[in-house]
Amino acid sequence: MTTTASTVPVRALGDSGIRIPALALGSWHTYDRMDFEKAVELVGTAIERGVNLFDVGVYGIPGMQPPAITDVLFSAIIRATGVAREDWLLSEKVWTDAYDDGFRGQLEGALFRVGTDRTDLIVLGDIHRDDLTMHDIASAMQELIAEGLTTEWGVNNWSASNIAELRRIAAEEGWTGPAFAQLKYSVARRSIPDGEPFATLFADGFVFEASDCLEGGYLSGRTDLTREVGRDPGEVRAALLRDLPDYVAVAESMGTSPAQLAIAFTLTHPANVTTLFGATRLSQLDDNLAAFELVERIGADSLRAAVDPFWVDKGIVDPEGP
Repeated sequence: MTTTASTVPVRALGDSGIRIPALALGSWHTYDRMDFEKAVELVGTAIERGVNLFDVGVYGIPGMQPPAITDVLFSAIIRATGVAREDWLLSEKVWTDAYDDGFRGQLEGALFRVGTDRTDLIVLGDIHRDDLTMHDIASAMQELIAEGLTTEWGVNNWSASNIAELRRIAAEEGWTGPAFAQLKYSVARRSIPDGEPFATLFADGFVFEASDCLEGGYLSGRTDLTREVGRDPGEVRAALLRDLPDYVAVAESMGTSPAQLAIAFTLTHPANVTTLFGATRLSQLDDNLAAFELVERIGADSLRAAVDPFWVDKGIVDPEGP
């Protein structure tokens, strides 16, 4: 697996023939902290270098106050780059909280805010509704595919058993089932993607998108975080912070940055189809792109062995997942 300054590897996702880059750019609490001109430069440069998949899923349901405006900001940014819609890929989120005889209303609202009529991927958020069956969910997602509103879909931090049930239902009905899961995966938090029963799903062709791979920024070597970060199931980060100086020292011994090492680690998992990261500076984008070269230079097995001491949730997390 190789990369250059201008491109990243691309991989097939699902049975539709869609191909996505091995790195994807997230948007949660990034664009709202950037000058508009810098954001346009970052997004345009990412596309030039092959990182053309953008997750702009808003972490909020319709009616939430204050409303999230991530997708509105992205809409203005992507228009300003001048890049044609066919040259970039969109990933949106929908939520069971706002299910209303399906997910179409949510999705159409999100697409309106982005300024496009379809998304390439959908990530279905956490299950928060006891009245929805797996069949309801699989059927609702199939409707979006049948109507041309998306190509593939996945789930966000679902258990392996629920994913297997969705895939079983889809196969029986002749529908398109979930092709991937967006899973928290980092040097410190790896028990779920690295263990059973997800290994059985992966052996059957299922894949995952690594998210929160910097643990909110801690694995970039920072401890003075000033922005909102994602949930911390199992309180992994407190233990990570105790060992952070040693982790930074390992990165330095490899001649790399802590953040690049964290990104590179996710690339060593054979079922990882793409790694989602956030960036507010071009230097961060460059650093992350060089993670492919780090894997080649160190070797996947050696790299994983070097960071094994920082595996915080080893043996202490429910293998079923959140």
